[in-house]
Amino acid sequence: MAFFWMIGGVYYYLRRERGTPPHDEPPPLRDSPFVSVLVPCYNEAERIGETIAAIAAQAYPDFEIIAIDDGSTDDTVERLAELVEQVPQLRVVHLESNHGKANALRVGALASRSEYLICVDADAILDTHATRWMVGHLMDGPRVGGVTGNPRVRNRTTLLARMQVGEFSAIIGLIKRAQRVYGQLFTVSGVICAFRKTALNRIGYWSDRMVTEDIDISWRLQLDGWEIRYEPNALCWILMPETLGGLWSQRLRWARGGVEVLLSHGRSVLTWRKRRMWGVLFEYLASLAWAYVMLTLIVLWVLGNFLPLPPSLYVDTILPRWHGVVLATVCMLQFFTSLVIERRYERPLARHFYWIIWYPLAFWIIGMLTAVIALPRTIANRSDRRARWTSPDRGVR
Repeated sequence: MAFFWMIGGVYYYLRRERGTPPHDEPPPLRDSPFVSVLVPCYNEAERIGETIAAIAAQAYPDFEIIAIDDGSTDDTVERLAELVEQVPQLRVVHLESNHGKANALRVGALASRSEYLICVDADAILDTHATRWMVGHLMDGPRVGGVTGNPRVRNRTTLLARMQVGEFSAIIGLIKRAQRVYGQLFTVSGVICAFRKTALNRIGYWSDRMVTEDIDISWRLQLDGWEIRYEPNALCWILMPETLGGLWSQRLRWARGGVEVLLSHGRSVLTWRKRRMWGVLFEYLASLAWAYVMLTLIVLWVLGNFLPLPPSLYVDTILPRWHGVVLATVCMLQFFTSLVIERRYERPLARHFYWIIWYPLAFWIIGMLTAVIALPRTIANRSDRRARWTSPDRGVR
């Protein structure tokens, strides 16, 4: 898969990015339609101010900001009341209690006055030109139902955070480029994305029964025939977990979201009309198979240390040998390729190559364990209960 992602990523760069204007000098639009920026929030009193300020500073002529407070129990209500006095584009919708991000987004979309919606997490900092870059896709492509932006990790005080800096460029950025080349995207980045309201209306907006509403909305849009594009120039600075507990919770939620989508939509992908989704489905199934193969090898190695096993089942070591060195070399080549591409958006990014070489040690293990746990847990606990907000780990302060 690494070679697949590298070839696709390089092809995407050569065809769509090389020679284009830098992200802070976007080409002019033929028109500037009115845009609604939705900010769902729950207990965000500490950060909502900087998020709204960054949105208000967008280099875009005509937009409104709708903050949807989903029954916060901290001072978010009071902070939003202050911001309404300071930011003329801001409107606030208050919901009675915690009904989840998907419900908040749906309420915001119904309250909006524009066909074009930009969705931003309440703890993220939107780049000044991000709205302009994403709206351009919605205007130029009548079948474009969504656009996903380019999240960049802004907290970099620990090893876990520094590895995620590379992860978002080396893994996520490269995969999105490759997926755009060979078919459809697995998911938009929920922290920064844009949608056409007509497309959302056709599929019934976000599902509040899904753990990860962004994966689900991506699959349903594409299964309905809409295109989702990746816009690397639409930068958004985000906070990521810097504790193992926070990282584990986040990755387990992502893994459960993937399984939920597979169970809900996997079968409908297996038709000729939906063949452009086959690559995404195959990629996801391959990652699940890899997780269970790795778990099987580890279990056999442990058992082999205590019980006599047939030679065909005996695993003498799980430490990498010559094939492990080959795997590590390919991995480093993938990281290097993506960092070269991503230097366009963040010049000092190459300095993080040293930190990302530790990525397989930590994140492959977490990825394997969360995938193995998520599959049976999601199958056993499928329900119609509404997915509600939880306060994530936002890094060391």
